[in-house]
Amino acid sequence: MTTCEACGNDYARAFTVETSDGTRHTFDSFACAMHRMAPLCAHCQAQIVNKGVEVDGRWYCGRHCARAEGKTGTVDKVGSLA
Repeated sequence: MTTCEACGNDYARAFTVETSDGTRHTFDSFACAMHRMAPLCAHCQAQIVNKGVEVDGRWYCGRHCARAEGKTGTVDKVGSLA
């Protein structure tokens, strides 16, 4: 059994996620992994579990929140901020 680092549950089918810097995290569900690892939107504080948008080193859940913070001219996979 392996213990989930987010909820503390001992679970035989837990899984490990390794980040780009080599740090390893163990979870019993995707919900716990998202809860622990998903970044927060710099504007609305929602957890970003989709692509999000990075502007000037800050993450936003979407272009609408980036625009609300006055960010313009950044291109993502969908289009540019106007």
